[in-house]
Amino acid sequence: MCSIVSILALLFIACSPTNKVNDTVKKESFRAPSYPLITIDPYTSAWSNADQLFDAPVTHWTGKTHSLIGALKVDGEVYRFLGKEIIPPKVIFPMANYEQWEGSYTEKQPGEGWERAGFDDSAWKRGRAAFGTSGMQALVTSWESEDIWVRRSFQLPDELGEEDIYLVYSHDDIFELYLNGEQLVKTEYEWHNNVLLKLDREKLKLGEENIIAAHCHNRTGGGYVDFGIIQERKEKEIFATAAIQNSVNITATATKYNFTCGPVDLQLEFVSPLLPDDLDVLSRPVNYINYEIQANDNKKHDVQIYIETTPEWAVNDLSQEVLLTNGAQQNISWVKAGTIEQPILQKKGDNVRIDWGYHYLATAEKPETWVLIGDYLMSKQQFVNDELPFRGVDEFTTKMSQSMPALVYTENLQEVSDRSKNGFVLLAYDDIESIQYFGDNLKAWWTKNGAISIEEALKAAVDEHGNILSRCAKLDQEIYSEAFKAGGEKYAKLCELAFRQSIAAHKLVKDTKGNILFLSKENFSNGSIGTVDVTYPSAPLFLKYNPELLKGMLNPIFYYSESGKWTKPFAAHDVGTYPLANGQTYGGDMPVEECGNMIILTAAIADVEGNADYAAEHWEVLTTWANYLLENGLDPENQLCTDDFAGHFAHNVNLSAKAIMGIAGYGKLAAMLGKNDIAEKYTSEAKQMAQEWIKMADDGDHYRLTFDKPGTWSQKYNLVWDKLLNLGIFPEDVAQKEIAYYLTKQNKYGLPLDNRRTYTKSDWIIWTATLADDTETFQKFIDPLYGFVTETPDRVPMSDWYETPDGEQVGFQARSVVGGYFIKMLEE
Repeated sequence: MCSIVSILALLFIACSPTNKVNDTVKKESFRAPSYPLITIDPYTSAWSNADQLFDAPVTHWTGKTHSLIGALKVDGEVYRFLGKEIIPPKVIFPMANYEQWEGSYTEKQPGEGWERAGFDDSAWKRGRAAFGTSGMQALVTSWESEDIWVRRSFQLPDELGEEDIYLVYSHDDIFELYLNGEQLVKTEYEWHNNVLLKLDREKLKLGEENIIAAHCHNRTGGGYVDFGIIQERKEKEIFATAAIQNSVNITATATKYNFTCGPVDLQLEFVSPLLPDDLDVLSRPVNYINYEIQANDNKKHDVQIYIETTPEWAVNDLSQEVLLTNGAQQNISWVKAGTIEQPILQKKGDNVRIDWGYHYLATAEKPETWVLIGDYLMSKQQFVNDELPFRGVDEFTTKMSQSMPALVYTENLQEVSDRSKNGFVLLAYDDIESIQYFGDNLKAWWTKNGAISIEEALKAAVDEHGNILSRCAKLDQEIYSEAFKAGGEKYAKLCELAFRQSIAAHKLVKDTKGNILFLSKENFSNGSIGTVDVTYPSAPLFLKYNPELLKGMLNPIFYYSESGKWTKPFAAHDVGTYPLANGQTYGGDMPVEECGNMIILTAAIADVEGNADYAAEHWEVLTTWANYLLENGLDPENQLCTDDFAGHFAHNVNLSAKAIMGIAGYGKLAAMLGKNDIAEKYTSEAKQMAQEWIKMADDGDHYRLTFDKPGTWSQKYNLVWDKLLNLGIFPEDVAQKEIAYYLTKQNKYGLPLDNRRTYTKSDWIIWTATLADDTETFQKFIDPLYGFVTETPDRVPMSDWYETPDGEQVGFQARSVVGGYFIKMLEE
């Protein structure tokens, strides 16, 4: 699921004879699957997928390259410490997001040999790619039935060169693909974008017709088919010599590296000031890259630093035309990049990047510091040759697929000795309009409804630099100490890694009436915005550090029902597809799931705040949902729960537990509001339902997956609220019987979700572990999960859905649900 460019970069790195990376690196006790670097929101989110910062290109969480390169020149010798140089591949036959292509297609079962050259497809329709269902990216030809068959013929150029050739494809869902009649791809129920497959040249016919044929079966939700052919382009690296990385350390708000660059040492910090108690700073779309340089040999050295980004940060794909501009104001200098088109809030979906607004590389103006527009290769060569700063142009327009420009920062630190020198740069993004909310375009929280400009935000970030770093350091220490106290060192490390990932999967705005909205994006799932069963597992982080943010997650769902726009007697699943929050777009409802989630989380807010004022504002709809659970919650009918990837099923025991917790939560809220008769009724009903649950679910030494199937089991993570909210609904031995049974079912990398499959969800493991009565037992669940995070072969921002035997990712990455890791800390 990596981008074409990213995968080609890794291939190039592996075989390049010019790569002089020093293999000596200090072993760290914690290896992240991917290291957070720039984490602002779902669109501006960049990660390093390598143990050494210089071993791979920096990527967006989707896998697309968001180039970020850094080098230090010491006495004329250049050491690369950040990122990897890469040139986009040569497009032989484009995919639709690069250029529309035409093929033959049918939605009816074709005859034998449909996948081979020579097959008569004259009766098929002709259409332009991509082929898909409404709302999918690069869609041209709509496909509405369950199946589609597509054929694309092509003739290769006579000269292809020696570089490797790749087939690249995207699909959603079950997919098979053929080249000249030979099957190359066959998947199960999966969806992937820009998958790369190296082609054997002998299978390609020069001077003759070639056929790529594909069949896709869309089980549910979106359907999609697109494919093309590209060729690797090799360029000699300019920053070929890498630094020596001595260490990397992750805190809640920062990722910190230590390098040796010949006779000097470099301390590098990526800081995301996501301060939960300061929403203006948390939402400000500015991150810091701090650096400090000191000689390690007691001598003096001539030192310059170079940091570069590209307009890849401001496009959805490389075929879009971009504009780069120099600017300065209030002693802040910057280079910015954005598309010419500026299609504000016109794209929605999952594997989609922002292509409106502007990406900024900025710095405080001072002597010997410059930001400028340059050419991707030439700028690096000029830095090597002591030709930077070269003023260049003030404005530049191009397509990156034709010519890759660069946004360049450089500082001449001049003489560096055993007395360190330091500096910082800013990476920022001004999205202009952030969210469309039931027809209203909303600006980001930090703008104060347009009163604050990005230039003012950049100046504030510079002026407050020292203070913000101090506050971040204090928060880092607080989070680590509290997590360590709650669950030990491994648990604390997991929470540190989860913090930025969870917050940056949201966007903070206000509605037109000034209400807080903290809207999640369902990353690498379906792109939904404000999904309730994503809010539910994410909630513990925000309950712990600022419940106002959790209110911002619940407010859209309350409004959706209270406004009359959602008329069903249960809570909606979502309010749209990111960034368009105009109403539910998910194909199915989760009635018991979402009612339970909304009531439980409202009760949790009341518990941490010590009052039920927020619940009182929404009492009518909470009552409707509680009554729905009373009528339908004990033995749920066939429906989805939050683990919807497992499919529909009835009599779900864990879902029933959620319903009971929801009813009990409503009773707790009623008691806090002085509604004693209501409190007594619903609390009594919850206790009675719990007794029925025990009888119906009992399977000897544990409780079942479904009431009607003995010999089954599942994680009952929803029971955790009985403990955390002190509801007293289930006897204490229920959870402890489950915990004892779970310990017999763990695999190498953790506890499966249930008996049906070996995969699991990391957030639910920690919720389940929190049912344990003691820290030692809790840690027995954490140790395998920690092993998954530090040993998984998939180098992506932390996945929450993986296989417990081998630690391989099943799906999902960079999702907000890892905020659920903080649930153990709610015991205090």
